[in-house]
Formats: sequence, C-alpha cells, structure tokens
Amino acid sequence: MASPTPERFLSARSRSVDASGIRKVFDLGQKLANPINLSIGQPDFEVPEAVRAAAIRAIEARQNGYTVTQGITPLRERLQADLKREFGLDLPVLITSGVSGAIQLALMAVLNPGDEVIIPDPYFVIYKHAVKLIGGVPVPVDTYPDFHFDRERFEVAVTPRTKMLVLASPSNPTGVVLSAEELRQAAELAERHNLILVLDEIYLALAYDGPCPSGVGFAPQRTLLLRGFSKSYAMTGWRLGYAAGPAWLIAEMTKLQQYTFVCAPSMVQHAGLAALDVDVSGHVSDYRRKRDLVWERLSKDFEVTRPGGGFYFFPRAPKQFASSSTFVEQAIANNVLIIPGSVFSERDTHFRLSYATTDENLEKGCEILCRLAKQ
Repeated sequence: MASPTPERFLSARSRSVDASGIRKVFDLGQKLANPINLSIGQPDFEVPEAVRAAAIRAIEARQNGYTVTQGITPLRERLQADLKREFGLDLPVLITSGVSGAIQLALMAVLNPGDEVIIPDPYFVIYKHAVKLIGGVPVPVDTYPDFHFDRERFEVAVTPRTKMLVLASPSNPTGVVLSAEELRQAAELAERHNLILVLDEIYLALAYDGPCPSGVGFAPQRTLLLRGFSKSYAMTGWRLGYAAGPAWLIAEMTKLQQYTFVCAPSMVQHAGLAALDVDVSGHVSDYRRKRDLVWERLSKDFEVTRPGGGFYFFPRAPKQFASSSTFVEQAIANNVLIIPGSVFSERDTHFRLSYATTDENLEKGCEILCRLAKQ
C-alpha cells in the first residue's frame, strides 16, 4: 500500500498558512554563534518570585487537575472587581490559555465561512492566520506611515460580510499606543456597522508616556477585551490570559473552550492571582529607558515611529535595500537577529526590532544596523 501523501491528507485550511516567519528567524538563530538577538518578543526579566512561589504552592497543594472551564472563582472574581473599578461595568470574565487562545475562541464563536475580519496592517502575526484557519477572510487596512487608526481608511474596508474589527494597543509590531479619541472612533465605527470590536491589550502595563487608554467604555455591549499575563509578568510560557465582554459572547467562548483548551493551566491560574498584586513599575521604567536608548541610536539613520509601549520598534529598512527581507538577511549575516516586516504586513518595507534584551545587546545591535544603513 502507498505511503500517505501530504496532498491527500493535509487540509486546505492547514496548507493555507505558512510556518511563522518569527520561528524561522529563531531557528536560524540557533545556528549562529552568540547572535545579538533583537528578534524575540519575550521579557528579559524572570517571572516575579511571588508568582513562582504561588505556582509551587498550588502544585504542592495538589491543584494540578482540571479547573472549571471558565477559570477558578478567586481569579475571575478579582479580575471582575478590578474591571468594575476601572470601567464602572460588570463584565463577565473567561480565563483562557493566553490571549492567543482567547482570540481563537472569539473567532470560532463569531465567524462563519467567508465572514470578514478587519485588522490594521501591520498586524500581530496570529490575527491574519487565525482568521484563515477558522474559514474567515482577513482584511488588512494599511496604517502606514504612522500606524494609527484612520477612521476613513477602516470604514472603506467594511462590507456586508464584515463581522469583526481587531485592534491592539500598545501594538505588536509597532509599539504604537492608540489615543482615547482613536478608540472612540473605532467604537463608533463598530456601532455604525454592527461589528464586534476586539481590543487586544496584552501590552497594557508596558506604556511609557502615560497610561494606555482603553476603549471598552465607548461600546461595552459589543467590545471584547483581551488581556494577559505573558508580557507584564514574563509568564510567556505559562499561557494565561482572559477575555471580558458581553455576556452572550463570553458564554459562547466558554462553551467552545470545553471542547478545545478545556481550561487554562490550573497551577498557573493560582499564580496569576498572585501576579495581580505584584508591582512591575520597575520593569516598566527599565523598558522606558531601553526604548529611549534605541530611539536615540536609530532615529538618526532610520525612518521610524517612536513607540509608546510594548518593547518593539518597527523601522523602515534603508531604501538602498530592495526590501526589508534583503536588509534582514544582511543583518543576520552580521550576527544581528531581527524580523522582516513581511511577517506582520502585506508590505516588505520595514523590520521589527525587540528591545527586550540587555543594554549591551542593544548598543552592539544598533551600531551594526546603523552601519549597514550607511553603506
């Protein structure tokens, strides 16, 4: 009997999605000797001690089995109380396996095949491909050169098949923080065209020029808020996030979680409760300083928007290079790992740089990148 072939067995859905370009760079980095890694979107500080201790206590207390699908009651009640203080709203909460898990559940709950989801371009890499995997159609809206929300550009993209608008602030890959007015306009657009507005605020705590506005209060009956613990508390591998929003949508996502993720990791939920009492302002100050260091080095030789949050820059590749991919190849040849902008965009003009690393790496990496820009 013939051996199984990919053409026969792999679904069109699976084949429509390429392996992450970020992972390809990570794999390439494994082949380099001591690369200057400015590619990874992961905090360079350790999970806070109190959070680690809470996870250990939960394990030793045998809190290792399934939890209820919606998450442990103490964590949900704490998050609901915090959201009540922040927005004055009683928002039901679902604990998820990271914000990525919440995105997947939301798309599954809302989209039928062929339904459209508007996303800003550049976008977090999961948005586009998660929509395609569900059978939806991602509709990127160009936000170059400043990466902000332009109501007219987004409104033109709305069609009768549009179901959802997804925004992230602070953004990955640009680091841009949307203003309250931009978020109000996005909510008005969602109201006008009967859309679900998804707000990805995974980098909310990492804002450097004042508090990061949230748009939940502008249209709470149609806004889904996504937050998590990965970036603020360095819990990237722990997979813990949460969704809050309209009761009908949270209920549907909870139902779907029963048949997919089942529940977020049990001991991590207990650790997340402890994390909510941890002060991360020292790390925020440190990343603000790193942001300013990179801005000082790169802004002289690159076209670049100053990021207000997260830990990324998204500069334009020097124009003497045919594309950002060509520039990235040269950077990697000089032992500097960065990500081509085509991973996050329909364009191949920019590149992503992460400053979640040591000052020494940032100094050396920026020096090499600026030298390449001057060639």
